[in-house]
Amino acid sequence: MSVSDRIRVKNVRLLSDNHYTLKSTTFEWRRNDGAWQTQHRESYDRGNGATLLPYNLKRRTVVLVRQFRYPAYVNGYDDLLIETAAGLLDDASPEARIRAEAEEETGYRLHEVRKVFEAFTSPGAVTEKLHFFVAEYEPAMRVGDGGCGSAMAAASPTKARRSRSLRFRSTRRSR
Repeated sequence: MSVSDRIRVKNVRLLSDNHYTLKSTTFEWRRNDGAWQTQHRESYDRGNGATLLPYNLKRRTVVLVRQFRYPAYVNGYDDLLIETAAGLLDDASPEARIRAEAEEETGYRLHEVRKVFEAFTSPGAVTEKLHFFVAEYEPAMRVGDGGCGSAMAAASPTKARRSRSLRFRSTRRSR
């Protein structure tokens, strides 16, 4: 029996269509014992996205961005978040969007990007599926400043403020 055989949607009510879409849904769920149970859930639809971790094995670095996130702020976090470059797909393929986001947010034009997996970010309430990519970068691939240097970043407070390369040391102990 598929999930489609176990659910009967009874009512969908739009709660907000301000920036993204928030809906309240009443549905019946068929339990394992065959009984139907009425449930109510809210779902937040912001579209699907992609994220990328640029790395340089020789230099032992990755490139991350610092961004303001209002939901983190109202939850008590009083700083910019350090994140991977990411963005919504906006009707583009995941690879095309992440290439554009990487250049916009970090300033690097990457050659080969490789998808490693996809996952739902918070499936209990959010519809978003995120496509995860990695790519090797070299300093010569930098074509811009990223962050505030792009038109999109200047127009949106949630875009990257500055890209940053982090160096990692090995945690292995020599014997």
